[in-house]
Amino acid sequence: MLNFVAKIQQSPLEPLFHLHIKPIQLSQYLMILISRYYFLFSVSRVTPSSFPDTLIKKSIEFYQDHSTIKNTCFFKLTTNMKIQRITFKQALLYWLRLGFISFGGPAGQIAIMHQELVIEKRWISEARFLHALNFCMLLPGPEAQQLAIYIGWLMHKTLGGLIAGLSFILPSFFILAGLGFIYMQYGDAPFIKSIFSGIKPAVVAIVLFAAYRIGTRTLKHPILIVIAALSFISILFFKLPFPFIISFAALIGWVASHWMPQAFKTASHPSQKNQTHLPAVIDDDTPIPDYAKYQLGRLLKTFFGGLMIGGAAFFLIGHTYGYDHILSQTGLFFTKAAILTFGGAYAVLPYVYQGAVEHYHWISATQMMDGLALGETTPGPLIMVITFISFVSGWVNHALPNVPLWISGLTTAGIATFFTFLPSFVMIFIGAPFIETTRSQLKLSAPLTAITAAVVGVILNLAWFFAYHTFWKNEAQQLDVTALLIAIIAFIALTRFKANTLIVITTCGLVGLALSYLA
Repeated sequence: MLNFVAKIQQSPLEPLFHLHIKPIQLSQYLMILISRYYFLFSVSRVTPSSFPDTLIKKSIEFYQDHSTIKNTCFFKLTTNMKIQRITFKQALLYWLRLGFISFGGPAGQIAIMHQELVIEKRWISEARFLHALNFCMLLPGPEAQQLAIYIGWLMHKTLGGLIAGLSFILPSFFILAGLGFIYMQYGDAPFIKSIFSGIKPAVVAIVLFAAYRIGTRTLKHPILIVIAALSFISILFFKLPFPFIISFAALIGWVASHWMPQAFKTASHPSQKNQTHLPAVIDDDTPIPDYAKYQLGRLLKTFFGGLMIGGAAFFLIGHTYGYDHILSQTGLFFTKAAILTFGGAYAVLPYVYQGAVEHYHWISATQMMDGLALGETTPGPLIMVITFISFVSGWVNHALPNVPLWISGLTTAGIATFFTFLPSFVMIFIGAPFIETTRSQLKLSAPLTAITAAVVGVILNLAWFFAYHTFWKNEAQQLDVTALLIAIIAFIALTRFKANTLIVITTCGLVGLALSYLA
């Protein structure tokens, strides 16, 4: 029996032992499995060599398909596993920890949550996790943070969602604000300049890699390639505003889908049908709690509550400093950025570049590139780069006169971060009850697919913008060959060897430092 238990613990079903099963329950469970061994052997052709692994999987399948064993201790055991509660303290500590370790961009952050919440802790089932993720992928804004808000809300109502969402971004906010202070106070030091001379080419490679990654996943049809090309041309040569490009792409997608719907089919998540389902606290068949049920009155209350919070904050800033003041314009600008930008952080950055660099002239192109580099090396959503950008903007433009510059920067950063992420909370709290109530499979529509194609062109333009300011020396009117070589090597490392972004940026920074000392 001990060898049998040991082999089960080494099997793919090892997460079962993270559920704090009592010894007496485990022994009852094993006895039921052994007693049904010969029956399962006859109906499912289980080979003796794979008995421990296959038997448990087949037993769970047998339990799901046959009601005759509902009164057995096996049923009671699975029921006990499913009704375990997640305490608020447990959730709070987890979300805080996630805020400090969520490196790797949205893909890496979602992978961390999936590994820990679905596989290790078994707090939520695979199907419920993917269901929430599908919804978040449809929304503008940072999908990883929105997923954290959704799951936190599902566990502990609105307060749980607030704690999850804030814990996801607050560590990154203070880290980037601190880096902004160091950058503005000591950024002209030769040591810092040397490091950034290596980091900037890496940023070009990272942005180009983002366009490559999204493009290979999205541009599966010639019409989508055309949309991406038109988007690139429109923003590069005609300087068309980002919202216009996105809206026009959505219109093309909607019209073209009537003639060629196959062009806008998107890949779905891999099917989970062949995977063994293990019990989770929030399981596939867990009843929807009252607070998670869709109610029109609650939806309107949430919508107008969010509108009042955002409106009151904007009115207070505008009434105090004037609606043309940089603080008021920062709040308005980043609200539009949060609502209008589909496709993740790399879709937001071109819009931020158009506004902050070209239209308002709050920061320089170099400062934005440095901000993106720092955003790639810190935990939290990549869109948190707006914290650094707005900190620098508040510092440079003296957003608050007669106070230290770091207070001006921190205030501007706080306003930008507040207005960027407020819409994410409101959209989740409004949409999640409807999604939970319907529990239907979400599909990306043709307009959203066309928008993603247009985003590829926009990101390519951002890469071109960064490349021009990195590789071309205006003072000497010549190409920076060293920076170009660093960018090429970084791009190869990302595409060919699947190198981690943080490692690439750190290595390139060290290379830049070493080259400056050699020179």
